[in-house]
Amino acid sequence: MLVLSRQRDQSIMIGDNIEITVVDVRGDKVRLGINAPNTVPVHRKEVYQAIQREKLEGQVPSQAQTITESLASPAHTASKLQDPAQPLTMSPPPAASPTPERPDAGH
Repeated sequence: MLVLSRQRDQSIMIGDNIEITVVDVRGDKVRLGINAPNTVPVHRKEVYQAIQREKLEGQVPSQAQTITESLASPAHTASKLQDPAQPLTMSPPPAASPTPERPDAGH
């Protein structure tokens, strides 16, 4: 895991088209602004996990269990973290689930 220190109004770039900006820091909470193409889904981790669980519910239970165990294994996480040259890829959301509009969309 890469750990960076940033102050308010400072940013980091992920690739060429995703910018994360520290908007505000209050106590132990940090507000982040994320500027990414509309084709890149951006979710809080707990929302992302809920979406993944919903996807797994539509599969055969044995497949869902295998995938869940695979994703939860330390080896899976470690293998994703071992190659920093590997680009981060994200799949678009399924057509059936609505994508919330971003406040900056269309501006």
